[in-house]
Amino acid sequence: MRSMNYCAHSPKDGIPAQSYQSHIWGVQRRIQDYVNNISSFVKHDGRLFAEISELAATFHDLGKLDRANQDVLSGLISSRALPHNHVDAGTAYLLDNEHLSIAAASIVQAHHVGFPNFISEMDKDGEKKFRDARELDDMDKIRQLDLTNEILPEIEAIHKDLIGTVGVPEQRDILGDQSVFLRIALSCLVDADHTDTAVNFRRYPDEAEAISLRPVDRLAQLDKYVKELGSDGEHVERNALRSEMYDVCKATELDETIVSCDSPVGSGKTTAIMAHLLTQAARRGLRRIFVILPYTNIIEQSVDIYRRALVLPGEMADEVVAEIHHRADFENEDIRHLTALWKAPIIVTTAVAFFETLASNTPATLRRLHELPGSAIFVDESHAALPVKLIPLAWRWMNIYADEWGCYWVLASGSLNRFWDIKELSQQKSKPRQVPEIISTNLRNRLAKYENNRISYKNDLCPRTEDDLANWVTSFNGPRLVIVNTVQSAAVLANHFASSFGRDRVEHISTALTPTDRGITLERIKGRLKLKGDSDWTLIATSCVEAGVNLSFRTGFRELSSLSSLLQAAGRVNREGSHAYSEMWTFCLAQNNMLNSNPTMRDSSSVLRKYIEGGVTITPDLSTNSISEEIKLGGLSSKYEKMITDEELKCFPLIEAEFKVIASDTRPVIVDKAISNQVCHGNIDWRGIQKNSVQIAKYKLDELRTPMIYDGLYEWNLKYDNFIGYMAGVIQSKKFETDLLMP
Repeated sequence: MRSMNYCAHSPKDGIPAQSYQSHIWGVQRRIQDYVNNISSFVKHDGRLFAEISELAATFHDLGKLDRANQDVLSGLISSRALPHNHVDAGTAYLLDNEHLSIAAASIVQAHHVGFPNFISEMDKDGEKKFRDARELDDMDKIRQLDLTNEILPEIEAIHKDLIGTVGVPEQRDILGDQSVFLRIALSCLVDADHTDTAVNFRRYPDEAEAISLRPVDRLAQLDKYVKELGSDGEHVERNALRSEMYDVCKATELDETIVSCDSPVGSGKTTAIMAHLLTQAARRGLRRIFVILPYTNIIEQSVDIYRRALVLPGEMADEVVAEIHHRADFENEDIRHLTALWKAPIIVTTAVAFFETLASNTPATLRRLHELPGSAIFVDESHAALPVKLIPLAWRWMNIYADEWGCYWVLASGSLNRFWDIKELSQQKSKPRQVPEIISTNLRNRLAKYENNRISYKNDLCPRTEDDLANWVTSFNGPRLVIVNTVQSAAVLANHFASSFGRDRVEHISTALTPTDRGITLERIKGRLKLKGDSDWTLIATSCVEAGVNLSFRTGFRELSSLSSLLQAAGRVNREGSHAYSEMWTFCLAQNNMLNSNPTMRDSSSVLRKYIEGGVTITPDLSTNSISEEIKLGGLSSKYEKMITDEELKCFPLIEAEFKVIASDTRPVIVDKAISNQVCHGNIDWRGIQKNSVQIAKYKLDELRTPMIYDGLYEWNLKYDNFIGYMAGVIQSKKFETDLLMP
């Protein structure tokens, strides 16, 4: 048969070439499966979404039928790349035949490199719109566009012979938000394309039956888990309130698709909101649950709880509750298949990984997005999920996914800022969206009673040196918690405390430590906090301990930052109300060569300073107002408007570049020499790398001349220890620089 003569992929690892016909049919079948999974959640026009996606699937590899490309794909000519852009032909066909031309054609064009800037494309000459007009040969000045136009009739005929005719859908406009529509359609194509190829070459087995959410069964399992936790006789009343919180969350049914939970620290949100989500999933027919956390370091704690509470008999825990760290998949298909592809029924991930996926224009990242429609999404500690400048666009997406793609959102925090009530952030052109509370004001106030009584907020804003801070802090009852604004300051202070008082009297946690070392340190700290005879010690940390970490110190100290950070830090002090009186201090550091400031906190710290100096009582009720004041200081309205406009105009590359939850571009750096050696010898254990690496800003790696040992992977070539992590090498290097400058 003719179909056996045309290839879609060259032979690999002893496996024969994949035929063009087999690949196209395989991608079509997978696209249909994805569309069927989504269709019931598409509000405006599920049929249109299906037609566009299937058209893109049918013609995405049309250019591979070109004779020169076939010579390479069949193995007749040895080459690592195809001589002609195989994407341009499919784009040209869809444009020429007016099959919902721009939508389907743009998806085909984007499936390897991402979408173009639609404004720029529409400004081009008619024949160049969404087409590849590059010169291929400097001698003859051949354009890809002209080459494609020349071969198109021939490869169209071959395609028709192999695949059959395709019906022309009724041409009509995309209703709803076009940018999100296009991203999800592209996601379907990229995942179907990569999955079919990977299965063909046996990189992983064909799609097995997906693990179902089974919300009713998991809710029963969660009920059993919560009941078995038992009650602490020392806090009978508070445990009764937590039980009430759980029951209320489970029973509350709201018609709205975006809701909130303003619940104080220690009220049991982790299990209570999960009960609510499972109830809603059963009611609304949702297919998976996302738990979005602000920091990587608290993922494992939440994952551990959910795996113990939600996994049913006979199931594999990591297949039911998947943990996905920021950039932890390293674009590797083996680990990405069941975890980073969002195929598990319950997914725990970071705000970085989640929201940057919504903004992405990178096909490998967007590949997972089509799994989001029809999901329940719990944004835990939502006050810390995103920087203020990104909230308007994120809020726009939340509304679109809720209203047009069947998603259900819960925004929760112990210091909830109701940003949707702030005009500049909500970007509402009409009446603001109503976001109801899951729990009543009465229940929240009763829970908050313990919050109000357990902490006294105090301040001393006179800038303190290392010596001054150490002596001041250690004069208070311990164990003590000190949180500062930068990784470097935390390491410098931890080093100083250890030198002054002994290593046994100080602990340190920050992202300078690997996940493995952070986990070990955290478990040691939890053990020390339980020992009543071991109190004269201090934890020096960054904001990574402010949310989701169940720690309770006697006295707390927070470097001047934002109101929400102060409130969250206070949640780690006298957490259970065990002490009749505890203090939470705000302080300032004297900046020098070693103690550095965090410029991103300038506006938020100014607002908090204003409250403190004005004698305003610090309470969670100030959270929304503090954000409003921060906006006024930053003059950010024009930036918000530009980002929204860029999204509306489908400027996809700009949105991807602008929407960064973490401002600096970081890279994974391996600190374990044994693992580095394994990588250098081609033995790559991605999970091992994830647990034994740190994230460092790319510009810092360049400054320190850190060697890259694999694509995107670096090896730490300075000192690392399990106390202050990679900062041991940085401090050593800085001290060396200082010594050189001394007379």
